[in-house]
Amino acid sequence: VSNNGDYPWQPIAKPLGESKLGVVASGGIYRHGQVSFHHKDDISYRRIPVGTPIAELRTTHFAYDLTAARKDPNAVLPLDALNNLVASARIGALASNALTFMGGIYSQRKVIEQLAPAIAQHLIADEVDVAVMVPV
Repeated sequence: VSNNGDYPWQPIAKPLGESKLGVVASGGIYRHGQVSFHHKDDISYRRIPVGTPIAELRTTHFAYDLTAARKDPNAVLPLDALNNLVASARIGALASNALTFMGGIYSQRKVIEQLAPAIAQHLIADEVDVAVMVPV
């Protein structure tokens, strides 16, 4: 896949202290009780409430060493740090849910046609001003 046109980046329209931040992470994070991700072409995603206690987060992924992520899921989904930034007014608010998926998807077509639009729709519906992408 190539992008021969202008990049879709936009300047931030207002200060972060007044902005709602969306969080999207590719580390295979899911909440206890949710179905885990299952294989390299799993294009599903999970919505994780941003107030979820870190102890309730789990990770599964085929393409990276999960030791650090399982010890502290903040390594791949930094909810504690982001919630602290909201508490200190450095960020105005977080979207109600972080959106997570398992990166390493081989089918670019499925990502472009299915996964990315579904995630974008959630960010739009949640009226985020800026999204932070947390890759692994």
